[in-house]
Amino acid sequence: MDYLRNYQNWLNNPLLNDEGKAELKEIANDNSQIEYRFGGELSFGTAGMRGIIGMGMNMMNIYTVSRATKGLAEYICDLGQAAKEQGVVISYDTRRKSTEFALISASVLLDFGIKVYLYEKPRPVPMLSFAVRKLNCVAGIMITASHNPKEYNGYKVYGGDGAQMSPEATKKVVAYINQTQEYLGHFTRIFADVNQAKAAGAILLGRDFEQDYYDKIYALSLSPEAVKQEGKGIKLVYTPVHGTGYEPVCTVLNGLGIHATVVEEQTMPDTEFSTVQVPNPENKETLSLGIKLADKINADVVFGTDPDCDRLGVALRANDGQFVALTGNQVGLLLLDYILLRLKEDNKIRKDSFVVKSFVSAGLAKPIADSYGVELKEVPVGFKFIGEKIKIAEQTGVGDFVFGFEESCGYLRGTHARDKDAVVASMLFAELVCYYNSKKVSVFEVLNNIYNRFGFYLDYTESKAFKGLNAMALMNAAVERVSKQTITSLGGVKVVATRNYETGERTDCNGNAEKIEFSGLNCLYYELEGGGFVCLRPSGTEPKLKIYYSIKGENKEDAQMRYREMASDFEKILEI
Repeated sequence: MDYLRNYQNWLNNPLLNDEGKAELKEIANDNSQIEYRFGGELSFGTAGMRGIIGMGMNMMNIYTVSRATKGLAEYICDLGQAAKEQGVVISYDTRRKSTEFALISASVLLDFGIKVYLYEKPRPVPMLSFAVRKLNCVAGIMITASHNPKEYNGYKVYGGDGAQMSPEATKKVVAYINQTQEYLGHFTRIFADVNQAKAAGAILLGRDFEQDYYDKIYALSLSPEAVKQEGKGIKLVYTPVHGTGYEPVCTVLNGLGIHATVVEEQTMPDTEFSTVQVPNPENKETLSLGIKLADKINADVVFGTDPDCDRLGVALRANDGQFVALTGNQVGLLLLDYILLRLKEDNKIRKDSFVVKSFVSAGLAKPIADSYGVELKEVPVGFKFIGEKIKIAEQTGVGDFVFGFEESCGYLRGTHARDKDAVVASMLFAELVCYYNSKKVSVFEVLNNIYNRFGFYLDYTESKAFKGLNAMALMNAAVERVSKQTITSLGGVKVVATRNYETGERTDCNGNAEKIEFSGLNCLYYELEGGGFVCLRPSGTEPKLKIYYSIKGENKEDAQMRYREMASDFEKILEI
């Protein structure tokens, strides 16, 4: 690809706005920047597209967004007039350019004669998913880069079921996108705000529409008596980290009667996320202002949501008085055990009740589910796969979905949405605190009791970053190299079976092979003797190779020692 020619074509195009021309002129003497921006194209996959904000074919800007939306619009038009009338819902978070990208998307869809529903204000991922389902839309668009640094933004597309668009549909959309070689000129107008979009035909979604979402969340409450007893006096600290969670989370907590002290410095939208290094609530640093406030008011629990409010992070005060940031797996295990416990106490566990997790998430989830007599289903990474299990249960009438989670801080209870929902997760965790407070037990003690009941599992994820235009190809090639090796043990622990999710086969240590449910995924999974696993997979949204460890030990120290030995072995196998 001739990146210098592409650069000049953009710079000299009369359709490029003044902002874009000024930005590209600034890099005229920076060959590495020109190559990065114009030597490749921003990829569009089942998770949409995500990248650094800026001008260029490999960046997030109004031109790459409008080109992607044109491809989606052409796909919808190909489905027929009824699909155009079903329409598309658009939501957006509080990041740089999020509102602008949402308005450009609305402009393109309206130009194609497609009905557009647009949220009046930045709203979370789960509210987008909910709206797609409630309004019976053909698709949804969410402008967000989730918990990535402030320099990033993204574009996620949802199907008519409210889950992220299926691989089959995505492939068709990508084909339409690729038919358009030209990047500039795919919109006829730029809306200054949502009111201009409304004047052009977009239907705005506001508070009246959102109330039904809140009612669905309220209906998922499990411990009303404990909330009534403890809710007003509970000491919780919540931070929305400048994102979309502030109003929805506080609305739900206040509606149930749960008091949470909010980190005031982080309530207002801030495109720079100026109070944190990265707006990822899984990081203890991101929750540091919340922890400081918790120390001030003597609270033991701090929780936060990311910019698009689909992830929940939690920190707990440990026995030594210091706060520890929980992993996504630990939060998932606490919620799983709490939900199943309360359903069991209320005699609401059905014979066909089931929970779902991604297969890279906590190995301890299965012993917990087994202890309550509830089936655990495992799916690949991506919440759309959890959504598919819910969809199958609804279509067949067999199966009662109870809870789904991923290790990346994503949780869902209820069938109102088909993606991670940190609003319902925040409510459930706050309610969990109320419940255990009523029992005079701290949440940190509850977590330790889970380990005492089922054994200690260390869950840890390593990420190896790849750089350059060929980063994704190099990363996938590394997995392919490992797939050709026969691994019999890791850190002295026997590998009892290997799952190759590319071929869709599971091979045990005796060479016996069987088909598994999923295939076509560049992922390797090693089952360990005695429980636990090691899994290798490339990220679907960024050039990072991820290694997931779920290691069972006699205690934390033993598990950490086993992890170090396994990680050392795996480093040698990877050879990168």
